[in-house]
This record gives sequence, C-alpha cells and structure tokens, in this order.
Amino acid sequence: MDRIKIGHGSGGLLTRKLIREVFQKRFNNSELLKESDGATISPGQFDLVVTTDAFVVDPLFFPGGDIGKMSVCGTINDLVVSGARPLYLTASFILEEGLDIAILERITDSMAHEADLAGIPVIAGDTKVVPGGNADKLYITTTGIGEKIPEFSHLSAISDILPGDRILVSGPVGLHGAAIFASRFPDRIQTDIRSDCASLLPLLGILKKWGKEIRFMRDATRGGLATVLNEIADQQKWGLVIEESDVLVTKEVSGLCELSGLDPLYLANEGTMVLVVSSEGAEAICESMNRNPQGYQGIVIGECNMELPGRVKMRTRIGGSRILPMLSSDPLPRIC
Repeated sequence: MDRIKIGHGSGGLLTRKLIREVFQKRFNNSELLKESDGATISPGQFDLVVTTDAFVVDPLFFPGGDIGKMSVCGTINDLVVSGARPLYLTASFILEEGLDIAILERITDSMAHEADLAGIPVIAGDTKVVPGGNADKLYITTTGIGEKIPEFSHLSAISDILPGDRILVSGPVGLHGAAIFASRFPDRIQTDIRSDCASLLPLLGILKKWGKEIRFMRDATRGGLATVLNEIADQQKWGLVIEESDVLVTKEVSGLCELSGLDPLYLANEGTMVLVVSSEGAEAICESMNRNPQGYQGIVIGECNMELPGRVKMRTRIGGSRILPMLSSDPLPRIC
C-alpha cells in the first residue's frame, strides 16, 4: 500500500485495509477497534455517542438531495444506527476559491432545513478556503453528538448476533448510487431515479421499543447492502444467507444497472438501514417499521446461520446461489 487509490474510499476491502493498517495501528483504542458508526463515551451521568463524517459528493446537487442535506442526514443516521438520540451537530467547510456564494447559500439553507426538521442545532463549525482547482468546489465535514438510548446499550457489539437471527432492510437498495450515477450523465441517461437521502430519526422511537431484540443496526452507505453484510460476517463467526427475491430493487434501478454493469447490492444508500434482529421479533419489528413512511417498505431478507461461517451467500431467483464478496474496488467514487 504505497499510494492511496480511489478504491481506498469505497468502504470495501481497501478501506478496511487502510483503517486497520494505518489508522487503528496509530489511534489504537477500544472504541475505534469496534469499527462502528459512532463511538460511545461516558463523561458523566449519560453515555454519549460521537460520530464524524466527510462529504465529497459529485455533483453537489442531485435528484433527491444535495451535499448539504446529505451531510446532516448522514451524520444523524450514524447516530441513530448507533442507538443514540441526536443532540448537536458541528460542520466544517473546505471551499474552493471562485465558488459562487449563491451555491454555498443553497447548500447551507438545505443543511439548516434538515437540522430544523430534526430539532438538532448546528452549534459550531470552521471554514477554510483553498486555491481554485484544489477542492472541486466544496467539501463538508460534520460531527454529531447524541445521547445513547439505554435500550440500545448493547448495539456497539456485533458479537450479540446469534444463529437464527433475521436480516431486515428498511427499503429499496441502490437508490442513492443510481441517482448519482445518472446525474453525472444527464445527456445520456434519462431516468426518474431519486436518491433515498433522508433522516432515519423517525424510526428511532419505533425501534427502541424492541430493545435487545435488535442485535445490530447500520446505514448502508458506501458499498451498499452487500458491504454491510460482509462487515457483519467478518466480525463474528456466523454466516449470512439472503434471498434475492426478497431484496427490494426498483425497476428503474434494476434497468440502470443492467445497462451500466453496476450491481445494486453494492450501490450506496443514504436513507436505508440494515438491521439484524431476533427471529422471535423479526416480523413484529418489520410491521412496526412499515407503519412509518421512512420504513414502509421494510422487509426481512435473510438470516444468520452456520452454513458458511464468515461468508455472505445469496440464494438467487432461479434456484442457484452466489457468494457476495467484500467490495474490492470502487465502482462509483465520490457518492457521499
């Protein structure tokens, strides 16, 4: 690993190699080694969760959202799937010299709107400006602070997953990645695909009622559904098996993927979460999610078992099966 490659930002194998061989080796501590979306700290009476994320999406504006909306929703979602109630956000901006102020105003308006909807203030930030040609218009980094919900005190440990537990997805997969891909070729691709970019906060109150019946939550961003499933398989001793016929892929996304050679299972989402839940609670949890607009298409897609320990298998519609490997390269860079 002598030079950084674009695949190091994919969320797949190269990203994990970078994290483990560079960052974890130098910032070695128990929270970082958990490889979760947020770190739990206990400075006082309550446990807090802290998360941070950088956004470099291209283009800045896309069907269903923009870099501002995504920076707020993405950070909120990392807190939600860590089992925390979001409290505060901070934001830093790297601006390229020559950026139109009107573009920055549109983006910060979008951020303010999403933060207001969630009731979460942006309380601090920083701004840097670099010479033209050094930042591709605008990059944003956001940090979120949340209060850990007692019912989810166990969520930082994938080791709680048991054989027989079910895998649940809150909606269709690949919408964000497909929307970004199509928006980069507006003259050649005509489609109505919109990103699923949205806050998962409305699901938090529903899910906390189920406590330890929920073993794991993760938002399926870079690398999509297949990458999240591989992360689960990599960190515990069970295998995962999913049914292709149960994974929701819209006709528009499926058609785009057939034309482009992309795989919807590896395309990013920005408003879809993956859960591992107990077999006893799976159907009831799914029904509860279905009553909320943010989870109305939630569905059980598979289970954890001992069939292929440490691997992810998909049973296909035609009766065969295929192994879903960890993403090794980046089919669509700069999607978040």
